[in-house]
Amino acid sequence: MSSDDHAPTSTPAHLARLARDTVPPMHPAGRPFVLGAAALTLLLRRRSRIAGLAGGLLTAWCAWFFREPRRVTPDRGGIAVAPADGTVSRVESATPPPELGLGATPMTRVSVFLTVFDVHVQRLPVTGEATTVAYRPGRFLSADLDKASEDNERNSVLLRAESGHDVAVVQIAGLVARRIVCSVNEGDKVLAGHTYGLIRFGSRVDLYVPAGSRILVESGQRTIGGETVLAELPVPRVSERA
Repeated sequence: MSSDDHAPTSTPAHLARLARDTVPPMHPAGRPFVLGAAALTLLLRRRSRIAGLAGGLLTAWCAWFFREPRRVTPDRGGIAVAPADGTVSRVESATPPPELGLGATPMTRVSVFLTVFDVHVQRLPVTGEATTVAYRPGRFLSADLDKASEDNERNSVLLRAESGHDVAVVQIAGLVARRIVCSVNEGDKVLAGHTYGLIRFGSRVDLYVPAGSRILVESGQRTIGGETVLAELPVPRVSERA
């Protein structure tokens, strides 16, 4: 019998590693909310145990809402992964936001709707370069409405994928969502699956891919941000590769 058979199956380091793998880290944008809720909890505890318990639950909910779980992005070219966790609300042909300067040529739009229970960080759909970042103020209609893509407050990012295709991802505010966070700037080199933004609280994210892309999801399907492959981009022509 080897000495390994007598080795302890659980060590503090092993348990700590399991905890890190089980409890997702928190997005930096959530820290002020968690700290504020924690401070409120301390004040409430001085008044009553029940109030302190309520404050503790609020603090835990804030930490849970701003979670940023680790994801494994498929390592293959020519694809666009989901920019967010949620439910595919529609797949359709649509003109991209005018502020991106792509003209009136329709692209294929995949809309992902997020509830307050979904992970709310957004992830980059392709590897490449951010060529345009454009914020546009607007209304706060329910994010599941058709008009939300055109009328609501939004932040649009145009990406030039390694394949040479233009892909756009648009963060859209909703009825409750009032704050869009985007950490990508024009000229940044980006990696598919990496977190680039966040919307508070409940929202929608639109992905625009070139017409002719092979869409791999349908309305009603659940997506995992940074992991679910939404589309295979068209194969570049020989002249485009040169």
